[in-house]
Amino acid sequence: MTRSLQAVAYRRPSVLDSTADGRRLGLETSRGATPTGTTDHPRFFAGFLTAPQAASAGLLAVADVAAARYYQRQLRASLDPVVTGNGDRLRFESFSGCGGVYARLDVLTAGLDGDEVGHGTTNVDVNNPLREALSRIGTDDPLHMRVGPDDLTVTTLDGPVVEKKVPLPDRWLRGFAESQVIAAGFDLRAELPAAEAVRFLRALPKAGARGAVGGPRWLVPAGRALRPTTRAVPGAVCLPGPERLIALQRVLRHATTLRIYGPPVGAGSAATASAWEMVLPGMRLTLTLSPDASRGFSGEGGVLDALATDEAAGDAELISVLLAWEPRIDVTDLAAASGLTPERVRAALVRLGTSGRVGYDTAEAAYFHRELPYDSARVERHNPRLRSAQALVAAGAVALDGALGTVTAEDGHVHRVRDEAGVLTCTCLWWAKYRGGRGPCKHALAVRMVRRGAAAEQGTEKARVDGGVR
Repeated sequence: MTRSLQAVAYRRPSVLDSTADGRRLGLETSRGATPTGTTDHPRFFAGFLTAPQAASAGLLAVADVAAARYYQRQLRASLDPVVTGNGDRLRFESFSGCGGVYARLDVLTAGLDGDEVGHGTTNVDVNNPLREALSRIGTDDPLHMRVGPDDLTVTTLDGPVVEKKVPLPDRWLRGFAESQVIAAGFDLRAELPAAEAVRFLRALPKAGARGAVGGPRWLVPAGRALRPTTRAVPGAVCLPGPERLIALQRVLRHATTLRIYGPPVGAGSAATASAWEMVLPGMRLTLTLSPDASRGFSGEGGVLDALATDEAAGDAELISVLLAWEPRIDVTDLAAASGLTPERVRAALVRLGTSGRVGYDTAEAAYFHRELPYDSARVERHNPRLRSAQALVAAGAVALDGALGTVTAEDGHVHRVRDEAGVLTCTCLWWAKYRGGRGPCKHALAVRMVRRGAAAEQGTEKARVDGGVR
């Protein structure tokens, strides 16, 4: 697994101070993207939190996930959360060190009482002293929150900085890309009232030394509760690695509703990802779990088709110019503004998601704009299946014969790729093991790239003929 160190610099550590007027929470920001370009320490908000205890618990839950590894728990992670200002809300996001849990706290308009929310994305410092201070908030005394430098330091940014060296595995960055593609296929499966949500979550098993407590569990909605089942059935939702919901314990006493999202499944379906959203006063906390505790989102392969097409790359470049940190991206409006079809806009959004430029909100069934403060080009460069497929195409290893594609690997093995109702199947071991459940194999991806290239050439030739060039 490729890793690098990212320098994250803050003006000073984030702190929680007590004053005569109540508590003041100062969250320090790092270098980030804004509508006016890259800014060293952007300022997104200054005002009061309408539910300070719930907000503090939600922020701690996001920080818990950023510092956790749910698989091989003896290894620690140290990843600062990302904050995005969307104009009407603040979003705090993190990924677990193992790459299998994505957390997001959406502090909505009803949860904020202060000046306008800014636009942009950056890292936010959540250090250990701040975590301890937040965990001691026991009353709903007024809590003033500042995201970014205070008024004094906005104009005096000289002097020393607090710098962290944050390890960033490639699978963590790819996880941001894969999780939004997977979540876009989710539907609401169950909704539990607060009392039932508390009962259900407190009954979940705790993790052992390695973190895992067994295989995935299946749950079926039964009125306002959940009923366990031994296998997948229509309407069921998968709970892969129940110990990974531990961060929701932080906000249980503030919860009003638990909503559960997942993809459609049939009898005997394999384990799937799922999203668990805790509704809080003026905010939402969502945990999205990968299909297996030992398997992060980075290898799911949902973004490979978007990365492999030049058309989506060009469309994504056009759509990116039209984005403005919207809290809810309207596909119809983007289609009208860009002149693209809604289908091409959605494909472009998937492509932008591969570089962390959009996320997906299951509660609103919509994409939102953000710009991750990392070298997002690494997502594409370091995707091994994409690189392997590109190498096969460059080597001329792909031959097409109608619906059949033949791929000759470097070791001389020949793999047959067939198009069955729009789904490419392959004779390789990858397909035999996953049956498309983790995206296309490198051979199917190579065939798709060559087929698209051939279609593009035919379209160009037809245009020349129609235009009178013989």
